[in-house]
Amino acid sequence: MYLCKMKIEIKNKIMKPTAILLLHCPDQQGIISEVTKFITDNQGNIVYLDQYVDRQDGIFFMRIQWELDTFIIPREKIKEYIETLYTQRYKMEFNLYFSDQRPRMAIFVSKMSHCLYDLLARWKAGEFDVDIPCIVSNHEELRYVAEQFGIPYYVWSIKKDHSNKAEVEQAEMELLRKENVTFIVLARYMQIISDEMISAYPQHIINIHHSFLPAFVGAKPYHQAWERGVKIIGATSHYVTAELDAGPIIEQDVARITHKDTPESLVLKGKDLEKIVLSRAVSKHIQRKILTYKNKTIIFS
Repeated sequence: MYLCKMKIEIKNKIMKPTAILLLHCPDQQGIISEVTKFITDNQGNIVYLDQYVDRQDGIFFMRIQWELDTFIIPREKIKEYIETLYTQRYKMEFNLYFSDQRPRMAIFVSKMSHCLYDLLARWKAGEFDVDIPCIVSNHEELRYVAEQFGIPYYVWSIKKDHSNKAEVEQAEMELLRKENVTFIVLARYMQIISDEMISAYPQHIINIHHSFLPAFVGAKPYHQAWERGVKIIGATSHYVTAELDAGPIIEQDVARITHKDTPESLVLKGKDLEKIVLSRAVSKHIQRKILTYKNKTIIFS
């Protein structure tokens, strides 16, 4: 724990605080020059700029990042300036972040440990610039993992008839508010999230699952896939929406399999994919490199 904190402190000393602006609006002339001029005129040093135009819908997307140490507008006033200057003029929607305000990630788990271990190992190694104030579960099985990494572990059991689910989610929401959680990762959490929690964290709940849906549903999708003789398996990470497993996709990957594979080897390969795909999605979210539009994501490099 001490080594992880020391690495983060060293990194923060080297990196100057920056503002990160993610925006989209109808495509039109002058947007890039206007935004960059606003930053440079106020003595900001631009360190990143990436943009994309959806020609089919005519929508402009941009991510721009600039250093704050010489920027003359106080950070608490930047959002107000952007709203006044550009929101109505360009019909712009935007999100503003600051690099020194670390995201706070809650992890939800059930009984499977592979994704949880992977996330915590990457966090411990300093790959994720994020705080993890809590791990939430509906089972006791993975408490030992949380204890290994020194993270508080909370359990709320959900009855089979789901009669206490609303009560459980209310308690979970109170915990998330208390810990100032900014986003949630469902690391193979085998419960459906309510619309209330989804609306409290729009585009801020990340899920992971195999990519066999909707073809192979149920408890043993890899066994079903093996029986069907599929030649690839995959994993998908996406933001959670009210429509089950249909939110904006953040990351996907596949692995080829052959007739030599067994149901057990498919499960192992699937778990590896799930870990990798989830970690990539979480990393992009932490870096504020994802912009959602309709039911799609624009992932900046």
